[in-house]
Amino acid sequence: MNIIEIAKLAGVSKSTVSRYLNDGYVSAENRVKIQDVIKSTGYIPLRQAKTLRTKKTNLIGVIVPKISTETTSRVIEGISDEISKCGYDLLIANTNLNINKEMEYLNILKNQVDGIIFMATKITDKHIKIMEEIDIPIVVVSQNIKEYPSIYYDDYNASKDVVEQLLINGYEKIAFIGVYEDDIAVGYERKRGYINALEENKIKLNEKLIQIGDFSMESGYKLCKRLMEDNEKPDAIFATTDNIAVGAIEYLLEAGYKIPKHIGIWSIGDSKISRVVTPKLNTVHYYYKTSGKNSGEIIMSLINNNVKSSKNVDKKFKLGYRLITRDSI
Repeated sequence: MNIIEIAKLAGVSKSTVSRYLNDGYVSAENRVKIQDVIKSTGYIPLRQAKTLRTKKTNLIGVIVPKISTETTSRVIEGISDEISKCGYDLLIANTNLNINKEMEYLNILKNQVDGIIFMATKITDKHIKIMEEIDIPIVVVSQNIKEYPSIYYDDYNASKDVVEQLLINGYEKIAFIGVYEDDIAVGYERKRGYINALEENKIKLNEKLIQIGDFSMESGYKLCKRLMEDNEKPDAIFATTDNIAVGAIEYLLEAGYKIPKHIGIWSIGDSKISRVVTPKLNTVHYYYKTSGKNSGEIIMSLINNNVKSSKNVDKKFKLGYRLITRDSI
């Protein structure tokens, strides 16, 4: 029995049966016809039959913070390239930056996939507790989690290098626009790099030049406005993401500032928008696709070696970066 025979018995097209088996759109009437044939014939789709036989789904679950971002798409591309070599497909769960959704998806995916790649913004004790109860491999991307295999970026040194480059170029009052420190990588490590670069160059930290919000352009706009309306205006801004930087640029141009004549700006991400915004952004290139490929390699290695839990598996990759110089300083 195959889908061609199912289609004939149900009186529908082969493509309709294929959509039904892959959770695509099928009219209610045709859905009932196909269900009746499958029930009467005892047909088991190939993937389900293989799962019953091998106890494997040939699926990798990927939990992402926001599927619409360029960063996420580059990581997913790297994962897909790697796991497809082993006959695996992706099952993507979008949390929309909701940590409760992250925990919910960890619980849902543990029974549906052979391994989980977790693109985390922050990991709490609650996350760790759930992860410890999962009997399939887990690999973390974007954060360095002590207990689990992790692919992460050198946020501290990248940020430090950005501030040092701004200082070399003659800027003295460098502001910082970032996110909250419960995000260890973007919030804590990038701020730490900023502060230490100032300290090592004997520049006193001015707390008024530090503004904290979220990842949105709107936050960048609002926080830049707050900086520029203060008496102690900066002559440069280090924005921890391109998105935040674009919001800051929008405010600066609306307020009549010329970049870089009146103020310089540097960010992290090397996204497409950093190349098309005016002026083109000085930024930092991270190897997001490489992080996806590395996480795919690790998860497949763990699965192929029948590792049930990846807790305490000592596999860590800290990826490098490149400073990108354009027109904003």
